Amino acid sequence: MKNLKITVITGLSGSGKSTAIAAFEDAGHYCVDNMPVELLPKFLELPIESNSEVAGLAFVMDLREKGFTSKYKSVFNTMRDKGYRFRVLFLEADEKILIRRYSQTRRQHPLTHGQDLTEAIRSEKKLLADLKNEADVVINTSRYNVHNLKSVILDIAQQSQNYSSMRINVLSFGFKNGIPLNVDSIIDVRFLINPYFDPELKELNGESKAIRDYVLQNEETQVFLKKYFDLVDYLIPLYEKEGKAYLTLGVGCTGGQHRSATIARSIYEHLKNHGKPVSLTHRDIGPGTI
Repeated sequence: MKNLKITVITGLSGSGKSTAIAAFEDAGHYCVDNMPVELLPKFLELPIESNSEVAGLAFVMDLREKGFTSKYKSVFNTMRDKGYRFRVLFLEADEKILIRRYSQTRRQHPLTHGQDLTEAIRSEKKLLADLKNEADVVINTSRYNVHNLKSVILDIAQQSQNYSSMRINVLSFGFKNGIPLNVDSIIDVRFLINPYFDPELKELNGESKAIRDYVLQNEETQVFLKKYFDLVDYLIPLYEKEGKAYLTLGVGCTGGQHRSATIARSIYEHLKNHGKPVSLTHRDIGPGTI
């Protein structure tokens, strides 16, 4: 069992934990939702490792379990002391986003007894503050839709068992919709030629051939990409040397529809051609919320 990677998915209610565990299940993990933290050591004594098809274990643990905050530290420390390969993935979202999600789903927050939704969200945030600080990975899901979040989590779930490969996500976005919170580096491509002002191209997005040809055939774009590729090729080994597990490269334009999507795709293809474990997310293309 100690050779299997173990992921505890936790965080704020409404932050996307159900989506996260679904992604782990798709990646071949044995998953348990609402796992009592005190049962975890006993669960790990089961002979699951004999099933070679299991890529790892994933458990959702949160405040649905009474006493979770008072119990998890001792259990997690014991697991680490015993040599289990263990990590904590913490999901969160902005308060207004959580309120909107609860109003859409009509679910009841686990802490709403005797207080309104806003108070319950703030109480939960305080109760889980220490756990967030101790987490190995923290993801703010405010700007992700279901499909984008699942893609990001799937990349985390599919990491090799020795955690040696740094996972890279190239994220396109529009500045008018806000700067994404979970980015390590941002490049602003609003200086590039803009298809938005061409009536025949305005309604297309950066994944279309017409937009890609329009942007990529421009001489300034070609010069920029050459210089940016050189920078990325220089920086990535340094991030890997630091031991960074995940790297998100943000690419922004005005609306996130045209230039940023095209350039993000080019960066993704460049990294993929160099054998890097990379994924691509277009934050502002496509409908839907978590």
